Amino acid sequence: MDIVLIQPVVALVAGILILVWPAVLNYVIAAFLIITGVTGLLPHMQG
Repeated sequence: MDIVLIQPVVALVAGILILVWPAVLNYVIAAFLIITGVTGLLPHMQG
């Protein structure tokens, strides 16, 4: 999957989760940052 498609989907799911269950905000932010960081570093790690 392309990063251009992944980020908006993750943002949409995160927004819905925050609206439904506000206590999950810290986990959603942490997961988003981790996913964004990993997908940003992968092209550099592969060569």
